[in-house]
Amino acid sequence: MELNGPKLYISGLGAVSPAGWTVPALLQALGLQQPLPAQPLNRPGWGQSLKVCAVPPPPERPAFLSHPRLRRASPLTHYAAAATLEAVAGLSSEVRQCGLGLIFCLQTGPVQYAARFLHEVIQDPATASPLLFPETVFSAPASHVAALLGQPPLVHTLLGDPGVLLKGVAMAAGWLAAGRVSACVVVGAEELNWVQADAIRHFNRAAVFSAGAAAVCLSLNPACSIGAAFAAITDPERVTAKRRQRDAAVAMRRQLGQAAPGELLCDGLGAAPRLCKAEADAWQDWAGPRLSPKGVLGEGLVAAGGWQIVAAAAKVAAGEYESAIISLVTCAQEAIGARLVRSVAGRQASAK
Repeated sequence: MELNGPKLYISGLGAVSPAGWTVPALLQALGLQQPLPAQPLNRPGWGQSLKVCAVPPPPERPAFLSHPRLRRASPLTHYAAAATLEAVAGLSSEVRQCGLGLIFCLQTGPVQYAARFLHEVIQDPATASPLLFPETVFSAPASHVAALLGQPPLVHTLLGDPGVLLKGVAMAAGWLAAGRVSACVVVGAEELNWVQADAIRHFNRAAVFSAGAAAVCLSLNPACSIGAAFAAITDPERVTAKRRQRDAAVAMRRQLGQAAPGELLCDGLGAAPRLCKAEADAWQDWAGPRLSPKGVLGEGLVAAGGWQIVAAAAKVAAGEYESAIISLVTCAQEAIGARLVRSVAGRQASAK
């Protein structure tokens, strides 16, 4: 369905991935179209390690780590903070002062702190550190990132599968249309732990779990645009006991309508064919250009959905494509998609 009201302009992008700590690093890895090397991750009680695609250390210590709120924050928060700050870097102080919203999207949440706290509780409940518990809460990362942004007036945490990011974009559109904020950042993140990697392995042995974050900053002001805008977001097509995943994926594609000539498809296909068969079937006759970030970066759940959005938006903004489709067929819950279109960027828009 088309978005009601003015165009939803993209005013900034941010990414942390196994390719590095910036959007250019992400795009460079995707340009090579080669899966990044996997690393072993120990699973307690097993002799055989799990395969994961980890985020490399940053080239230099990020300045935001000196903030008091991030002294005990998890890697998930670090990734989200870096991606968010990159996404809002181009915003003027005037836009920030008018109100900046934050929507934080999660699937597995701060697993590292949850595992540490549970370990201490099992060892001795009387000595389990109360300092760890606040960091296990799903809203903790959003609170930390909000502190870095100067306490935005609206902050919300959304829980779901990778499709939750596009729901966050739709929520941001509502906030902006109502005048509640002047710009809004939607960020999704995942961190690395053997718990998630082992869970993914149960669905498919070929899947490689990865971590990171992705952020997109949105505005209704064309002068803030980097050259791309959301034209449509589909309704979520649910997967139920009576409705197969493939049927939901086909219905999502139908909502997006006829593809434009040369339109880019940024899909969720990866190195594990069994996990993405429904999506592959739904787009099997696609003859246009195609980009599959998961095939390069691994299965990053919500972060991987964000990488799809960031990659497609960056390529449309750069003028490589006039439009792009984002296809998110999630592991169990739904299929949801979006269309991005080229828009007039920043100074050109204000000059008009």
